[in-house]
Amino acid sequence: MSTQKFEIEVAKSNIDWVGRKVTGAHNGTIGLKKGSLTVKDGAVSGGNFTIDTRSIKILDVTDPATNAQFAGHLASDDFFSSEKYPEADFEIVEVIGNHIEGNLTIKGITKPVGFDADLAITGDTLTARGKVVVDRTEYAMKFRSGNFFKDLGDTLIYNDFDLDVNITAKAVA
Repeated sequence: MSTQKFEIEVAKSNIDWVGRKVTGAHNGTIGLKKGSLTVKDGAVSGGNFTIDTRSIKILDVTDPATNAQFAGHLASDDFFSSEKYPEADFEIVEVIGNHIEGNLTIKGITKPVGFDADLAITGDTLTARGKVVVDRTEYAMKFRSGNFFKDLGDTLIYNDFDLDVNITAKAVA
């Protein structure tokens, strides 16, 4: 039985996000701060990573003033409360085949999430790619949610947002 640790290379890893509303969608990126994965007998068996909530970028809003206003709103208490909670964390609880179960903590609130991932190990490099669907209302992000507000019409923002996670990690000697 061999166990190996892989440190996430944050410069070679990224998270893309997509949030949807009645009238369309917005997308962007959010940065990873650190993380590691554990491989036991050639399969991922555990790990964690930390997300920098202050690094949220919006890619589809090109007007600088509107983009800055939107980014500020995402950092506000309506969404990520980035000043109070500058980090979000994910910890793997169980891996069965290519399915990962873990705990996601945003704004100090921890909830279980599960998703399928493509994992590959080539030499001393591990790559992982997966799409995590997050219900923002489970993390006290209720702004314009149909679950909490009535008659929002075309201002409604859907509860689920997607995180497309792409990780590259190097083996630690």
